[in-house]
This record gives sequence, structure tokens and C-alpha cells, in this order.
Amino acid sequence: MLALFLALACSLSLDEARTEFKTFKTRFDRAYPSKEAEEYRFNVFRANLENAHAKNALRESDEAATFGVTKFSDMTTDEFRAQYLMAMPIKPDYSIGGKWNSTGVGAPAATVNWFTQGACTAVYNQAQCGSCWAFSITEAIESAVYLSGQSLQSLSMQQVVSCDTSDDGCNGGDPPTAYQYVISAGGLESYSAYPYSSGNGYSGSCSFDSSQIAATISNWQWVTQSSDESAMMSFVSSTGPPSICVDASSWSSYTGGIVMGSQCGTSLDHCVQLVGYDSDYYTPYWTVRNSWGPDWGESGFIRLQYGQNTCGVATEVTWPTA
Repeated sequence: MLALFLALACSLSLDEARTEFKTFKTRFDRAYPSKEAEEYRFNVFRANLENAHAKNALRESDEAATFGVTKFSDMTTDEFRAQYLMAMPIKPDYSIGGKWNSTGVGAPAATVNWFTQGACTAVYNQAQCGSCWAFSITEAIESAVYLSGQSLQSLSMQQVVSCDTSDDGCNGGDPPTAYQYVISAGGLESYSAYPYSSGNGYSGSCSFDSSQIAATISNWQWVTQSSDESAMMSFVSSTGPPSICVDASSWSSYTGGIVMGSQCGTSLDHCVQLVGYDSDYYTPYWTVRNSWGPDWGESGFIRLQYGQNTCGVATEVTWPTA
């Protein structure tokens, strides 16, 4: 693996890479246990930076995504996947759950952003745990509860990570079964009552207290079962910001711009929240809220090209009934 990294890094001078690595260590407060460990991480960093430069050289337009140094730049591809993505790709089972009825829904607005409209909580950080699926459905529930007329509050994704036995905690899960857990449990505790603690990679034991339930859902539904982005746009415009699952294997070095369809795969390994879109922009795009903290991407967000099912954005889209 390292030999491949070094081979790819040949066009980036050693001095340039050393300077970038020094800045990276300061910016992200990195310290390594030995000189050997630091040298290994430097070589991984150098190869990742070279790969980012290669991606940038293939950009199709000025709006296309840019790649570079991020807080994941000293991690190998395998390490990143193991710590931040789900172990097994999701394959949606459309035979379960209901489907959103678009009857009577008018034409969608040209631009929507539920985050800036105050219908979403702040950007979370799942840290080194493949718990994105729990964050994704918790975020959707937070928004659905707020849009039903209640107050906006942070809910416990840790409850879902630790207590949902149909899914696999830090090893991954699927929104439909996670919703089913929340329904069967009677609801979710607040974040303050049951805070997130799995950032170290451990799912933890269940400590759910039903007397502390702060929000409930009665059902969930598919927004689309056919990767229909126009229907998804109508839903986001008329109803709210749903949970989605995507292919995030190329996101570790994302620094900004619009990810084009050609820049991303469609094997679903990460779940997030779709908060809006802009259909009037030169390159129409979806706005996605990630759970890797506000120090990643565009202050915790990423934009995906509309109309190409970019990163599988329209493949698994779900919404809870508050």
C-alpha cells in the first residue's frame, strides 16, 4: 500500500510536501509517537496530496469540486473507510416502508436551504465511528419534529448507535431499520440527556431511559424509489430535509465546489442529510450536510451536481413522520 502511495507521489517535490505537512500538523494539531511513525504519515500525506492535485487537474469547470489538504490527509484509504464510512455498502430494500405521495404538490422553488431557514441543528461530528446512519436519521427526525410545529432540539444519535440491535453501531447501519428502532423504542432522548460518546470507535452499551424521551415518530417513508431527482426536489421544496445515503469514498480530500457526476461513485457507504438545492445556479446542485464537523468541506457541507445522481444522492432518500 505505501509503495503505491510513494509511486503516485513522484511529481510533488519533497520540499513542497514537507512544507505542506508542517502546516497540516499545526492546523490539525497532529503529533506522532515516533520519528518512524511521523515519516510514515508524511509519506501517506504526500501521496494523498498528489492524488488531490491529480483530481484537480481533471476538473471539468470552474464550479467543479476541488480537492486538497483536509483533516484526513494523513490517513490511508483503508483507514479512512474503516473509521469514517460504513463497513458494508447499503442496498436499499424498497419492499419495506411507505412512499411519499406527491399528489397536490406544486412546482418546487428555484432555491431551498432548510439549514439557513433554521430547520436543522448545527453540524455534528461523528469522529472515528461509522455511525453516519444514526446521525442521518436523527438529523431528519430533528427537522421533522421542528417542521411539525415543535421546538428545534438536538436528539440522541448515541441512543440509536448503542440500542438499535438491527444495525451494527460503529460498523454501519441503514436508515429504514434505524427508524423502525426509534418507533419501537417509543422515541429518542435529547442529546443532552444521552450525549454522543462513540467517537472513539466503540458503539457502547445501551443506556436508554424511556422517561427521558424528547421526540417521537410514528412512521417513515421513501421519498423516491427510482433515483428520481425531480421528485426529490419537489419533496425538499414542499416538505423538508430528508436523510440520504451516498458514496463518500472520494470525499476525504474534498475542500469545496460542486462534486460532478464524473467525480464520484454510486456505492452507498455513508448517510447524511440533504438540506437543499439551487436549480438556478450555473451548475445546479444539491446542498448536503455532513457529520464530519464544521472543519471539513464547506463549513461541514458539500455540494453535489444535480441531475446525475451524483454520489448516488437520489438512491436512498427517506423521511420520518413526526
